[in-house]
Amino acid sequence: MSVATRGWAVTRPEVPAGIVAVPVRTRLISPNDDLVTLIADAVAGIARAGDAVAVSETAVAIAQGEFVPAEYVRPSRLAYLLARRAGALATVNQPESLQLVIDAVGVPTVLRAVVAQLLGRLRGRRGGFYEVLGEAIAAIDGYTGTMPPFERAIVFAPREPDRFAQDVCDRTGAACAVVDANDLQKAKVLGASRDANRATIAAALLDNPHGNGDEQTPLVVLKWRGQGPNPLLVQAPC
Repeated sequence: MSVATRGWAVTRPEVPAGIVAVPVRTRLISPNDDLVTLIADAVAGIARAGDAVAVSETAVAIAQGEFVPAEYVRPSRLAYLLARRAGALATVNQPESLQLVIDAVGVPTVLRAVVAQLLGRLRGRRGGFYEVLGEAIAAIDGYTGTMPPFERAIVFAPREPDRFAQDVCDRTGAACAVVDANDLQKAKVLGASRDANRATIAAALLDNPHGNGDEQTPLVVLKWRGQGPNPLLVQAPC
């Protein structure tokens, strides 16, 4: 069962006036769910050709089994040391998440990132650590403690997000994007159907209509209600 919550107009300078966001509540997503079917059923009667369905990357990854309970990870001393020095909102402030980064790229690369961070600070610039490890860190979403039974799950990036989004598009007739959005006014499209305008969809999600708590709205349907060409699409609907 799905429920469309009340939509609202997206009012941001980056977005053409006339886009409406409609969060859609679903049941809890579980591993091995047929997520394409679940999405098609959830947006039936809500999304249509010309709309764009934004799907939370976490929902896609969990359905694909791309996560690990934090209790299964044994952080090293290096992970504990570096996690204590990370920002409070950084994924890598969790030793378990940082250990997975270390496992993915190796200790030498992580130490090179540390050196880049230290040298950068001496020169008055920040971000050296993330410049070296950005892709590895972006592939991991640390546990946030919001939705049981996944409150201690470290979620990885979803597999083949472009193909997944195209499958949803083919099934629903609406454009689709797999997105990473948060309450820090950051949004990124990880994958999209061929007809989706990635830049417009990402900008329309900067206020995070998905929510970052227990809203259980992993889907947001974006609708164009303005005048002129539809900015959500780059070509004719799929």
